[in-house]
Amino acid sequence: MFYELYEMNHAALTPVRAAAEVMRLALKNPLNPWTHTLYGRSMSAGLEVFERATRRYAKPEFGLPETTINGKPVAVYEKVVWSKPFCNLLHFERVLPARHPQDPKLLIVAPMSGHYATLLRGTVEAMLPHAEVYITDWIDARMVPLSDGTFDLDDYIDYVIEMLHHLGPDTHVMAVCQPSVPVLAAVSVMEAAGDPLAPSSMTLMGGPIDTRINPTAVNQLAQDKPLEWFRDNVIMNVPWPMPGFMRPVYPGFLQLSGFMSMNLDRHLTAHKEFYMNLVKNDGETAEKHREFYDEYLAVMDLTAEFYLQTVDTVFIRHALPKGEMMHRSTPVDPSAIKRVALFTVEGENDDISGPGQTKAAQTICSSLPDNLRQHYLQPDVGHYGVFNGSRFRREIAPRIVAFMHEHARAGKPSVKRVIKGGKAG
Repeated sequence: MFYELYEMNHAALTPVRAAAEVMRLALKNPLNPWTHTLYGRSMSAGLEVFERATRRYAKPEFGLPETTINGKPVAVYEKVVWSKPFCNLLHFERVLPARHPQDPKLLIVAPMSGHYATLLRGTVEAMLPHAEVYITDWIDARMVPLSDGTFDLDDYIDYVIEMLHHLGPDTHVMAVCQPSVPVLAAVSVMEAAGDPLAPSSMTLMGGPIDTRINPTAVNQLAQDKPLEWFRDNVIMNVPWPMPGFMRPVYPGFLQLSGFMSMNLDRHLTAHKEFYMNLVKNDGETAEKHREFYDEYLAVMDLTAEFYLQTVDTVFIRHALPKGEMMHRSTPVDPSAIKRVALFTVEGENDDISGPGQTKAAQTICSSLPDNLRQHYLQPDVGHYGVFNGSRFRREIAPRIVAFMHEHARAGKPSVKRVIKGGKAG
């Protein structure tokens, strides 16, 4: 019922929002005498803040039509190369000269934790000059009909394995945040089975491998509540007339309220500053606000079974680091990993996956030789900075590229090393 009320409220505000937008455009008209007055700018700014605060944000576009390689622009085309009901695999195909050396194949596994894969636009952009980039484009569960079946954590692991099979030998995989657990599980299962298409390297970034280490507020919430609490309080059915009508989900709007409440003061300040910048005609700063919140406020529903199984397996039972995780009827044993090089990356100020939680993968992958493992702690960044922003581009991305080249199947693995500028080992 709560989901239905949310939809009704959104529908009821639609004409009000439309009227506000018409008034705002009228106040922006240079022929309007109010346009150039403080009152007119204040009214226009208030109307835009209202419209944006009550809008439903659509799935953003990646918008990466080209990259730069060796100082020259290279066209990029976005293509779906593999598809299942809950995910499309996107390839950012680069139009390269015939003599360009072969770059590594990189599968980026985006989080299925509320935001769309476009949250990793900066990650993709940074890797495009150096790799054939593929990314998991997870589909909003409310858009998937019930007839397409269910999707849980086991299915997620199956999807990762199938995508690695589709991409073929000598593929590298990068998991950002939440998928660190299913990606590590998928590689463990592949290695235990002697799968020749197991990836050449695995990079885990800011992920909850062991949330008992340096727990954050997010971890504590899951730890303090029984699984039944989540089932009773955050799971709802998709309302009519959405394609996923009657599918049980963890709604995106509830996830967004959780995201916002964690840093509510910061978001309120950001919107106040946005209003003042509009009044001052500071268009560049206001546009940066729009770009960030167009992405941040675009959210998707998760299937109930995936969400609940993840909460139980990762945050309540800590099944992976305790050696108790199962993939269907198969034990998930990270000690089976002996050939896939492991790179773990953390942010010093990460308040989502605390420092040490991702590094725990180095411990549980106990059979991996020292020359196939590396850890890096990036100083002065939080969770978002682990995979985006200037420090990611300058400090983290080059290390990932170097790691992929060093551990390509055709190459020779290198020994661990310390890299100046951060903490590596």
